[in-house]
Amino acid sequence: MGSREERHRLNHDLVPLAALISRELRNEKMEKPTVRYGCAAQSKKGEDYYLMMTGCQRVQGNPSSTFSVFAIFDGHNGTAAAVFSRDHLLNHVLGAIPCGLGRDEWLHALPRALVAGFVKTDKEFQRQTSGTTATFVIVDRWTVTVASVGDSRCILDTQGGAVSELTVDHRLEENAEERERVTASGGEVGRLSIFGGAEIGPLRCWPGGLCLSRSIGDMDVGEFIVPIPFVKQVKVIPCFSFLFLLSFKPS
Repeated sequence: MGSREERHRLNHDLVPLAALISRELRNEKMEKPTVRYGCAAQSKKGEDYYLMMTGCQRVQGNPSSTFSVFAIFDGHNGTAAAVFSRDHLLNHVLGAIPCGLGRDEWLHALPRALVAGFVKTDKEFQRQTSGTTATFVIVDRWTVTVASVGDSRCILDTQGGAVSELTVDHRLEENAEERERVTASGGEVGRLSIFGGAEIGPLRCWPGGLCLSRSIGDMDVGEFIVPIPFVKQVKVIPCFSFLFLLSFKPS
């Protein structure tokens, strides 16, 4: 039976059932964070749309494969491109991921699938004048994957005050690399000329006069405006964090 000291040591090492359950719940919460979300909008032209879905599943019927999707689409020259992207982009992204992948393989394939989904959405949208920015975020546990075209932004604010921009603005005024890409492809970058030769406003791509160098739609402005997104994937340290998706009209 053992000595009294051994029995005392064994009893001391035992962990109460309630404590074990509490520990498992904490571990589960760390593995799969709680996602809370909301939105606020003030659109002058009514061309901005968003997408918020928290019940998506990598494997249908398997709750442990759940992931969330958040997106913002800032349309211009009408709402058609923004609405089409909101309704079809997610399916095109998921359709580009091979079936039967485990979670790690799925996350590894996701950036390339996002590029393919953006390109397919742009190709299937055939209206000539409407276009949209797109900032598209997939949150799978603590892994955040962002793809974006245009100047809508995604900003990560983690506990402790660390702020990270997860997108790159594709505005010709601010992005020298995009200006170089457009001109190297044969496009022209310049400001709007008015009577007398004066130039006003932000830098634009000609023909078409669009301020952005990447978007979905905008078929009428030539091949210099591309739908290939900037993609970034980060793993967030388990903590209380904010993820902001923003679209704004610069002054």
